[in-house]
Amino acid sequence: MTAIVSQIEKQKITSAHWTLFFICFLGDAIGGTVSTLMSTYLPEVVRDMHITADAAAQARIGAYINAVFIFGWAFGGFSWGMLSDRTGRKKALLLSIAWYGLFTLLTGMMQNWWGIVLCRFMSGFGVGGVLVISITMVSEAWPTKNKAVFIGILSIAFPIGIFSAGLITFNISFWRMAFAIVGILPLLVGLAVIWLVKESDAWLLNRQNAQHKNHNPWLVFSGGHQRELIIGSIVFGSMLIGLWAIFSWLPTWVQSLITDNDGQKERGLSMMLMGMGGLAGGFFSGWFLNAIGLRKSMLLCFAVSAVLSFILFKTNKAFSPLIYAEIAVMALFFGISQGVLSYYIPHLFSTGIRSSATGFCFNIGRLFTGTAVLFVGILVTALGGYGNAIYIFSLVFVIGLIVILFTKNIEKQVS
Repeated sequence: MTAIVSQIEKQKITSAHWTLFFICFLGDAIGGTVSTLMSTYLPEVVRDMHITADAAAQARIGAYINAVFIFGWAFGGFSWGMLSDRTGRKKALLLSIAWYGLFTLLTGMMQNWWGIVLCRFMSGFGVGGVLVISITMVSEAWPTKNKAVFIGILSIAFPIGIFSAGLITFNISFWRMAFAIVGILPLLVGLAVIWLVKESDAWLLNRQNAQHKNHNPWLVFSGGHQRELIIGSIVFGSMLIGLWAIFSWLPTWVQSLITDNDGQKERGLSMMLMGMGGLAGGFFSGWFLNAIGLRKSMLLCFAVSAVLSFILFKTNKAFSPLIYAEIAVMALFFGISQGVLSYYIPHLFSTGIRSSATGFCFNIGRLFTGTAVLFVGILVTALGGYGNAIYIFSLVFVIGLIVILFTKNIEKQVS
């Protein structure tokens, strides 16, 4: 089994590899747009639904909408990961893409905010699955020599989606139209999966050689995997909590600093910079990792994220162009971290449990992330503004930094 998998990993890049990569990239990118679109349109959505004119109540409702998406993402990531290990990567990829497309389309049709909350939960459920399965498939299919580089490039799909959400907001003022357009695209990608993507050879080989004993996804919680699960979950989760607390509320924080206009263009440009910085960081993350090593890459990402969060949210009391530069630099290291961690986590686990374990590590932290996003909205008044509330939750970057400092043999874990 090991020898056969090794042969798969040493093969040259073929058209089938490029097709798989392109479709996974599209699925992740549109998922990034879906994830961020509600944040950029939130002030318009709240006004259009005639929910309330009270700023504190709007903050709470916005928190609910953003948080349930992340909770859906958390449950979806692990659930689709289990389905992927049991029934195959291709089927899970197809269904998860179609799922989030359908519920994004339905979001724009809702006439009350409870309907929006439900559709956002379901959209998150699908997006969580796509991000796990796409990384798993590329990790299993891609030749070892260039794997870190291409996983890093795949990680830029999500920030491209963030950038696209900002671009859509910049140009389309009617939020229902935006959700309709974005919802149709994943359904088309799902059709491409049916005809163009083949099942993972590594998964098929494991299926044939494990005599079904490795088909049980609950093996991920057995005695031999707890350490990797704990480390992977804390490291990935701590980055997620800070990252999501920041970019879920960044447009609203920007708006809170602006008093002379409605802030539409500033919000849109801020999210485009988040996407552009993340795009650049993710694109170069594979080369960055190869140049300085896995451990140093992770340490630097967490340290810079912690410092930039303080600078951005604690030193800016009014909006200025300097904020754009600070957002871009912070987003750059967010992007690097996603590429590096996307390489690190799947390689901690064997084929039979890889998707389930990766889904768990990627998403258990989202339960806390959703809580963070929820409480940012609730604590805005108590802590004296969005900047203070967001900064409190960005302190989790320090937790990730400490875990990496005290984790031994990080390089050997993925060898």
